[in-house]
Amino acid sequence: MRAFFLVTVIAVSLPAAAAAGQTCKPIVGHFEASIVAGPDCASLVGLCTAGRVWGGLQGTYTFTATNIQPSGAVPSVFFFTGDSVVTLKNGDVVQGTDTGSIDLGPDGGFASLITFSGGTTGQIRLRGQLDQAEGTTSGDYLGSICTP
Repeated sequence: MRAFFLVTVIAVSLPAAAAAGQTCKPIVGHFEASIVAGPDCASLVGLCTAGRVWGGLQGTYTFTATNIQPSGAVPSVFFFTGDSVVTLKNGDVVQGTDTGSIDLGPDGGFASLITFSGGTTGQIRLRGQLDQAEGTTSGDYLGSICTP
């Protein structure tokens, strides 16, 4: 029993020890983007966006979908994964994996979670609207980001 307790304590402590050298802060902000099509979209599933972020993160970003699957429950709702890259005003680049759901129907809502990895870590939760007629997305985010 003592060995199990020790392994559990070590396993729970590892993420905290890894983050000990980082400075974390809460972030809140907004984003807007346009749908990118044609040769400027490297997605094999054909969904890319590019735009800007402001608030806790400030700069430009791109999203490239890597997978889209029907939800099965609502015909217009799909689950997606993809890669998000944020280029901050100071030139630093923050990369993450984006997972979420999107309604491609007339309501056009979506929600996602971007998990950042590499030198900068953290997560942000996004919610927004897709305007298919205009080819734009917009919304807000909140979460935390940790830098070395």
